[in-house]
Amino acid sequence: MAEKKDLLNVLWSGADVLRGKMDANEYKTYLLGLVFFKYLSDSYLAKVYDLLNDTTPDSLDEAQSQYEEIMKSEDAEDLLAELRDSMHYTLEPNMTYQSILNDAKNNAFNREKLQAAFNRIQESDEIFNGLFSDVDLYSNRLGTGDQKQSDTIAEVIKVLDGADLIHTSGDVLGNAYEYLIGQFASETGKKAGEFYTPHGPAQILCRIAMTGQENKKGLQVYDPCMGSGSLMLSCKNYSTEPDFIKYYGQELMPSTYNLARMNMFLHGILPENQHLRNGDTLDADWPTDEETEFDVVTMNPPYSAKWSAAEGFKQDERFMDYGGKLAPKSKADYAFLLHGFYHLKPSGTMAIVLPHGVLFRGAAEGTIRQTLLENGSIYAVIGLPSNMFYNTSIPTCIIVLKKHREGRDVLFIDASNLYEKDKKQNVMKEEHISKVLELYKNRASVDKQAYLASYEDIKANDFNLNIPRYVDTSEEEEEIDLKALTVEMNDTNKAIKESDAQLLQMFSELTFDSPEMEQAMKEFMKVFQEV
Repeated sequence: MAEKKDLLNVLWSGADVLRGKMDANEYKTYLLGLVFFKYLSDSYLAKVYDLLNDTTPDSLDEAQSQYEEIMKSEDAEDLLAELRDSMHYTLEPNMTYQSILNDAKNNAFNREKLQAAFNRIQESDEIFNGLFSDVDLYSNRLGTGDQKQSDTIAEVIKVLDGADLIHTSGDVLGNAYEYLIGQFASETGKKAGEFYTPHGPAQILCRIAMTGQENKKGLQVYDPCMGSGSLMLSCKNYSTEPDFIKYYGQELMPSTYNLARMNMFLHGILPENQHLRNGDTLDADWPTDEETEFDVVTMNPPYSAKWSAAEGFKQDERFMDYGGKLAPKSKADYAFLLHGFYHLKPSGTMAIVLPHGVLFRGAAEGTIRQTLLENGSIYAVIGLPSNMFYNTSIPTCIIVLKKHREGRDVLFIDASNLYEKDKKQNVMKEEHISKVLELYKNRASVDKQAYLASYEDIKANDFNLNIPRYVDTSEEEEEIDLKALTVEMNDTNKAIKESDAQLLQMFSELTFDSPEMEQAMKEFMKVFQEV
């Protein structure tokens, strides 16, 4: 079985071929796309070999050879029918990664053949539709002229040959893919906010949302701003029935939507458990015609994004029960929150990352917040460290919501100091994550760390949820010992006077070349004595 480190090194070395030709946000599309194609192709050949020999092939060359042979026989159609049924796609023998790799090694690489393989997969099943649309094999960014462009792709294909995907467990492969996404986020900077939630906040958010639902079979997870799908996929790490989780996600950016779909497959999620959509979450509600409420809702939406806030939304079921108010046009934070909350089951938990402004801003946001608090919908507020995310340095918070619970108290946790500095970003380590979860589960006040606020506390604060109002992290200044300070000052003054006397004595012993210099020194000593 391939070691994780080896796999990461091979996959990341593919980026070295592309780095310098384009920025990270662009070459991530090529590398992740080609890794995914290799995964589909290698899985396909392994399935062929398994059907013929009832075992996993030692090498892909062996599987390729057997596939080429059987496709010449009368059993070809039966084999393809079984592959189409189990894999949801088929590939001609000359369309496999192995065949294209052999071409590249023999300086006979043909982009048209690779594009034909992409097209075959995309046309095989609706779930693959448009999956490789961002991998432009004819882009000038790959080089100047056909030959250089072909050489660049061929070189990546040869480098990735070192990644043994068929002998690698799903978790290792999925985690390696997540690692790549994280590395791209680090190199991409601000654009990373579209597709990546850093490990610390992601783990806190998912583990909180999963609390009490770990043993549920057929769990339904929803992320209406799914990015690369990492938040939803993290939830399966805390389920005792991960193979039965159904994932519902929506993403606005087509390239990020494709990335999420690839991420799902590489984590071994069956096609029937993937319900992903490319669309605008706020513009039109989804889902509306299948499952509409979910056990777990995870969200890291774009912060303070603009939206239309059109009057018609006041009749939208997602937003209509909050004092006739909508999130302002310039800040869609509460629109995203209310959308997610609308789709939460009464027994479920929602966790969302937002900027601190949602805790205290007034006007329409204040009305919405007050309504949520009056309904007991806000369960906890967790303040995160600043500079955690690649697209902003501002501090953020996690808001936890539940429906129809008893009580209206809110747990406040200040985790703003639970981090370590790492290069450009602050990072929450496992001990920091565990501390937050401990405070959350205990749900009790802890000096300078957490405060369980009653509804009366919150009402007395005019429904302002700014964390410092509830968790006092200030340190009392040490009392000054005036007697000791007086002694210290007297000692200091005495030492200064002794030093001044010694300096004046040294001045008086100087000799001068002229009466003018001697007179100037006397004047200086006179001023010095007066000071």
